[in-house]
Amino acid sequence: MEFYIATTLVFLAVDIMACLALNLQFGVSGILNFGFILFQAVGAYTVGVLTLGPDTGNGGFQHYVAGIHLPFVVALLIAGLIGALLAVPVGWIGVRRLRNDLQAVVLLVISIIGTTVAVNQEGLVNGSVGLSLIPHPFSDFIHLSTVNYDLFYAALALAFCGATYFFFYRMQRAPLWRTLRAIRDNEVAAEALGRDVAQLRMIAMVVGGAVAAISGGVLVGYIGIWAPSTWLYPETIVYLGAIIIGGAGTNRGAALGALLLPVIFIQGTQFLPEIGRPGLIDALDWVATGLLIIAFVWLWPRGILPEKPKRFPRLSTPGGLPIDELAGPTYGGSPDRPRVDVLMPGNGGRPVATPASDEWINRERVAQALLSVHDLHCEFGGVRAVDGVSCDVRAGWITGLIGPNGAGKSTLIKAICGELKPLSGTVVFDGRNITNWAPHRVARLGVIRTFQISSEFSRLSVLENLLVGAVEIGGESLVGSLFGRRAWGSAEAAAVERARQLLAEFRMAEMESAIGAELSGGQRRLVEIMRALMSEPRFLVMDEPLAGVHKTMIGTIIGHLQRLRDAGLTILMVEHELATVDELCDSVVVMAQGAVIATGTMAEVRREQRVLDAYLIG
Repeated sequence: MEFYIATTLVFLAVDIMACLALNLQFGVSGILNFGFILFQAVGAYTVGVLTLGPDTGNGGFQHYVAGIHLPFVVALLIAGLIGALLAVPVGWIGVRRLRNDLQAVVLLVISIIGTTVAVNQEGLVNGSVGLSLIPHPFSDFIHLSTVNYDLFYAALALAFCGATYFFFYRMQRAPLWRTLRAIRDNEVAAEALGRDVAQLRMIAMVVGGAVAAISGGVLVGYIGIWAPSTWLYPETIVYLGAIIIGGAGTNRGAALGALLLPVIFIQGTQFLPEIGRPGLIDALDWVATGLLIIAFVWLWPRGILPEKPKRFPRLSTPGGLPIDELAGPTYGGSPDRPRVDVLMPGNGGRPVATPASDEWINRERVAQALLSVHDLHCEFGGVRAVDGVSCDVRAGWITGLIGPNGAGKSTLIKAICGELKPLSGTVVFDGRNITNWAPHRVARLGVIRTFQISSEFSRLSVLENLLVGAVEIGGESLVGSLFGRRAWGSAEAAAVERARQLLAEFRMAEMESAIGAELSGGQRRLVEIMRALMSEPRFLVMDEPLAGVHKTMIGTIIGHLQRLRDAGLTILMVEHELATVDELCDSVVVMAQGAVIATGTMAEVRREQRVLDAYLIG
């Protein structure tokens, strides 16, 4: 009985460590790593070949690399390092800029390649026979009976498991965890807010690979054998199923899933009576496991312990009022130059005084091009969607980008923001050539975009959506996240205050805990605008911000855009409703068939025959 208990506890500890690692990749970061078991196997093999000693020992019946005898803890650390290093090329090949379904295929193929190499290169890890007689850790100087040693090792494995859980707990509290979840929900939107998606996903791959390798090392230290048949791809399916059942995206869910599926459900089949032919129960074991996973995918897709939005403490101002009850300071003005209060995150989240008189604003506005596009050519889906476009966007203006469907407006925006690489031409922002820059680099200059289709982070709360847009919080690196709140807590608290001020300004303070997927179309648009403002933009690019918005919300959005323009924010806006363009925009760029056919005010372009022909004829 003691042996069974010890063995079960070791397997539970190893499974929890593995599920935590895969949960970081799959549940948190959205990487469908079907090759996960490869990293666990690499850890097991590494500990084996680094603790077995020369392959001439034990009668010389095994052939493997290294052949040295290191202490178990040293070998385990090296296994984690090798797992992390292996994750770099695997992540580079299998994760960068691939859709989730293609990621799954590529990573599964890499795992199969690993199995094939291990089987056929006998001098690497003893071929298909695998390694055996791997020494039990500490048995040379801890002289215990077999039963007591098993219990000792179970306690050791649980200690490693506890340390691993604490490690991921620290990560879960940090902004890095929130950013990875945002990438999982909408990587294009995250990159448009200045996040380097490839680098952040690589962090998840490296950390997950290292922890997986350590879990394999802990397991092989107990069982003493390891062979290719031990790490076939169905083992990854079990871990994925455990995460789905427990609750993807949460450490508690991953740990619970590891207990329920690999330990209780699968191990429990060993107690079933034998029926039918020998081995039938083992075969039905996989059938039952598959049916259980399918049931949860259909009926409880969020798992037993679903992911919940993070709660943030409600701070108070020095006067004692909650932030969302503040109206903000008032600013005086003269009768001929009245002032209005506009919330601009670029001013540290404080309302700034701006002139309300359009005449005064127009005299004071800087009349220079903040963005210049010259002779830009782009193809999209094999079609020349942008054909020699040249235009300027002046600082402090709302510039409308209009034209019939298929004119190339959205393609032009994608090229400006780095999402699409042009064939030729230049994009210059504030005197800097940003042609062919990656989207996150463009965003870090202050060029922030919203999307034609609402791009909220669907499983994050409204407040978390806004915090993803915040800049310079810290804690988005691995090291920064592990330092804890002392490193980034004050910056996050300031960002939360700024976000709550924006929510109050946009009349959405009561919605801060609502999940993004639960919002109406108009609310999603407002969240997207607020999130963009949290990024402290200098230049806001909006692709049909009123599309799909209920008419009762359109006036609210227009009012906010006017106030932002009056506060000095430069906006380039694609819009089909010409009445809205007439009301909002200072200047207009008209496109048709991939080219600019007119520029000027709305009144001026209305008189252009080419514009009339484009809208009437297409």
